Amino acid sequence: MGERAPTPVDRLLPTREARELLALVRDIARREITPTAAEEEDTGRFPRGLFTLLSASGLLGLPYDSRHGGGDQPYEVYLQVLEELAAARLTVGLGVSVHTLAAYALAAHGTDAQRAAHLPGVLGGGLLGAYCLSEPSSGSDAAALRTRAVRDGGDWVIDGTKAWTTHGGIADFYTVLARTGGEGPHGITAFLVPGDADGLTAAPPERKMGLKGSPTAQLHFDGVRVGDDRRLGAPGEGFAIALAALDSGRLGIAACAVGLAQAALDQAVAHATERRQFGRPLADFQGLRFLLADMATRVESGRALYLAAARLRDAGRPFARQAAMAKLHCTDAAMQVTVDAVQVLGGYGYTADFPVERHLREAKALQIVEGTNQIQRMVIARHLLGPQPG
Repeated sequence: MGERAPTPVDRLLPTREARELLALVRDIARREITPTAAEEEDTGRFPRGLFTLLSASGLLGLPYDSRHGGGDQPYEVYLQVLEELAAARLTVGLGVSVHTLAAYALAAHGTDAQRAAHLPGVLGGGLLGAYCLSEPSSGSDAAALRTRAVRDGGDWVIDGTKAWTTHGGIADFYTVLARTGGEGPHGITAFLVPGDADGLTAAPPERKMGLKGSPTAQLHFDGVRVGDDRRLGAPGEGFAIALAALDSGRLGIAACAVGLAQAALDQAVAHATERRQFGRPLADFQGLRFLLADMATRVESGRALYLAAARLRDAGRPFARQAAMAKLHCTDAAMQVTVDAVQVLGGYGYTADFPVERHLREAKALQIVEGTNQIQRMVIARHLLGPQPG
């Protein structure tokens, strides 16, 4: 039993257009993603051609305005697309989520001229984006970032190093947060930096335990010069923009986690049905049935939680607390479901011939990216109790 196409999930979608969109995504997953997922992850190949196809299919700009090439889709629909892509291959679902995150500052805080100039390429023109916030010495403490941008006439000159950049070294554009003022969160500004800018170089990709097909690299900015027309928002507003982007990005990670967990559950159910021991299918044994029931409950509860947060966002209501809850719960659930899937498959689950061992390695990353789950607990507690003393 090898790689399988994702099992269709029974979804309540708001429109006929959304149902047709999910059918398109499932078809792309079946034909273009699943057949090569295991091989490309094993060899560390990023499917750049697939992202060109996704862009041409309108899947890289779903939650953004159609005036600039977006899909005008509510987050409720966009996240379910992410889930389907991640179920087929996490590198793809995560890549779409990161690209959408990278487009946020331009779409939400760019001027009309900036959006007209850049968004069509970002949302439907085949470009691939990346998001540069973390640094070697400031991950969870993002407000302590040291990369600096200094005004020089009509330009800004950027110097510093960014770390843990998904699509680092291969992206066509980077949304970069750099310090333009004093210490702390109020001295940070956002910039849109071309991927081929002079002075911008990437270190070799990190050697990771999972998501080997998704390049993660440090980026070095050595006198990178960009015009003031590539500054997004006012000077000093960058950190607020970054936090707003991350609230939405965390929902993307939650949806990817549910897709990954669904894929692991599907593999476990198939194995339990097909595998026979002591003269009958594994699925006949009550202990295993209870384990699968718990796995399915974790998947469904995660899906309900991220969709509830998405619907708040779509209604224009505050959703930061619910986004943190969704990211926390869904990624913890994915970790437990993938562990359990390996157990269901037994020795087979521990081999690279079956995808559940890859799912397990990938799930760990989701508890770390876009704010560790410890940070999510801090965010949730702050909403409940106010700032922590000291």
